[in-house]
Amino acid sequence: MRMDHVSYACESDGLAATTERIADALGVKAVRGGVHPRFGTRNMIIPLTNHHYLEVVEVLDHPASDKAPFGQAVRARSSAGGGWMGWCVEVDDLLPFEERLGRSAVPGNRKFPDGQELIWQQIGIKGLIADPQVPYLLKWEGDPSLHPSLARPSEVKLSKLTIAGSAERVTEWLGECVDKPLEDVAVEWIAPHGTPGIMSVTFETANGQVTV
Repeated sequence: MRMDHVSYACESDGLAATTERIADALGVKAVRGGVHPRFGTRNMIIPLTNHHYLEVVEVLDHPASDKAPFGQAVRARSSAGGGWMGWCVEVDDLLPFEERLGRSAVPGNRKFPDGQELIWQQIGIKGLIADPQVPYLLKWEGDPSLHPSLARPSEVKLSKLTIAGSAERVTEWLGECVDKPLEDVAVEWIAPHGTPGIMSVTFETANGQVTV
């Protein structure tokens, strides 16, 4: 169990402009991601150190986005103005979570221009929609060299999450201490005033500390 990435739902001016603002703040260039056909979304990627990455995601006008919880979550967050949607934990085995949640993981995929395909299984988006402080979970499959964090060399480090919520609640959700997947990322837990969830993410960059 380890932290994998953070997801940012694009703002009203769309995927490219939202991504450019974040990338400029971090002093880097983003990498084009692609379409998630099963979810009705598309993304752009900012690779980070320590096998982490930042995903900026946009919902598409596609029937899949109405049916898939991930598409629903992106649409809801973007409709509210955009911003941090959630965080994701990578696990080696999704079966314990399938058993606890009483449903099966769903497949995800994204194709590269050269025909290679990034594939994974994920679960927990419905939990994130109900309680945005909790992470969703995935298991990567296929070629590990295609992990989004490896799309481009990076010196930007994800150093801290500020989450409105409680460590106890997220520990309960994960079934293990929340400190385990966050061993190399600091977390500041604050009392939620309204909807819980990620309030900000802090990065260490070549130009110093940046909080988004």
